[in-house]
Amino acid sequence: MAQIKYPIGIQTFSKIRMGGLKYIDKTKYIYSLVNSSQFVFLSRPRRFGKSLLLSTIKEYFLGRRDLFEGLEISRREHDWVKHPVLHLDFTGANYNDFIGMTSKLNSLLTSWEREYGIEKEDEDFGVRFARIIKGASEKSGQKIVILIDEYDKPLLETVDKPELQQKYRDTLRGVYGNLKQMDQYIRFAMLTGVTKFGHLSIFSDLNNLYDISMRKEYAGICGITTDELHDNFEEGVCRLAENQEITVEEAYDRLRVLYDGYHFSPTGFVDVYNPFSILNALEAREFGKYWFQTGTPTFLIKMIKADNMPIIKLDHLHTTVEELTDVSFNLGNYIPVLYQSGYLTIKDYDRELGEVTLGFPNQEVASGFLNQLLPFYATVSSQGSGFEIIQFIKDVRAGRPEDFMIRLQSFFADFQYDSFELRHLEQHYQDVIFIIFKLMGFYTRTEYKTASGRIDMVVKTQDYIYVMEFKMDRSAEEALAQIDTKDYLLPFKADGRKTVKIGANFDSKKRTLDSWIIEQD
Repeated sequence: MAQIKYPIGIQTFSKIRMGGLKYIDKTKYIYSLVNSSQFVFLSRPRRFGKSLLLSTIKEYFLGRRDLFEGLEISRREHDWVKHPVLHLDFTGANYNDFIGMTSKLNSLLTSWEREYGIEKEDEDFGVRFARIIKGASEKSGQKIVILIDEYDKPLLETVDKPELQQKYRDTLRGVYGNLKQMDQYIRFAMLTGVTKFGHLSIFSDLNNLYDISMRKEYAGICGITTDELHDNFEEGVCRLAENQEITVEEAYDRLRVLYDGYHFSPTGFVDVYNPFSILNALEAREFGKYWFQTGTPTFLIKMIKADNMPIIKLDHLHTTVEELTDVSFNLGNYIPVLYQSGYLTIKDYDRELGEVTLGFPNQEVASGFLNQLLPFYATVSSQGSGFEIIQFIKDVRAGRPEDFMIRLQSFFADFQYDSFELRHLEQHYQDVIFIIFKLMGFYTRTEYKTASGRIDMVVKTQDYIYVMEFKMDRSAEEALAQIDTKDYLLPFKADGRKTVKIGANFDSKKRTLDSWIIEQD
């Protein structure tokens, strides 16, 4: 059986097709898109295949019919007209200073001026780009195609440098403005990025820009859908299962839990897997946190902490569709950035209210994100958190709540006195406990509703159900009494698992977990 060649890190369509690497046929989306729209925008998280999509569109407009043999588009397209293609790729450059941007643009424009015999008569990038668009179209006798990859990369890298970012905005405005001013010379134009910056004039001036980011019919244009996983990677999943010594069904289930769960449209949910993680897992025949390891959302985590947002809400956030599609330059509202960057996804949609519910898409993202959060909330390093969590898991699985509570107490032992305002202290304790249990991978519910009240936290393992009540500056006895008087164990009487009651108290002066009482059935 021949070894499957996975295109990990390869974003060039011709290399994949000519090299015999695995390619998921997305050309049905491309054919529909290029024949129904002129100006298109697509937002997707990093490493979701945006660059490969543009590379495929580029080869289509270059008339490379040979590369598309056997693909869906070869059965629909008959003309294969060649068009000039101007491909602006903003990846792979340093934007820490303005020279990085100007060098990138000047290099691209100069190469096109040479290719189409256009003399440079002005230093302004926008003016030069307009002359290239017109000249390339007139020389070839065809309208041109403009593809802009990661248009927002210079902006994302300068969110903490407002003066430099303003220079980038002014420069890009002059370049992108040609997409409207020169539309008579343009056959098709597409921009991709991670975020949609609503305050950039391109999105206010280009009223004919078709944003397909949340369109149901294009939900699967990037990434891997459930059907695509089964149709294209069955052999790879079988090899993964064999290497992990599990069944094929268990391998599929594990892939789903770890890497599935992205929804890019509020209606007609299409489940999308993270393509980068899937390809790496199948290539290595190992489950891992592949996507999250390629970049961490440090600036978002700092903003969440500074805003004192309850971490519990991250897995159940409410917002509107409109708010998800617009990001301001000061990033004051980080919720749409969390969504567009792939750390949260759409879990539910209320069509009548236009409200969407957001949550972590899968276990890889949830554990990766919370693991990065933990050092900001407890006395543990990001390098040491994994070991600490393993110890917690052993205690909870084995039904050793006393050991677990002692270990939990240590998380607060060296807590800096001025790290949090007193009014946010109780929330801080809840956040730490929630993060720990979610990282352990157990079923965790906070404010669990019963007929007589709300339980602070319920944690379920294979053999145990932990019912926990926490108090602040009161007593562990009072916390435990609340569990009994409100009969919090009643919903779990018929479960069959052992129940463990834990009443605990936090001391705001000592800023630590100072006492607890444990009772087991």
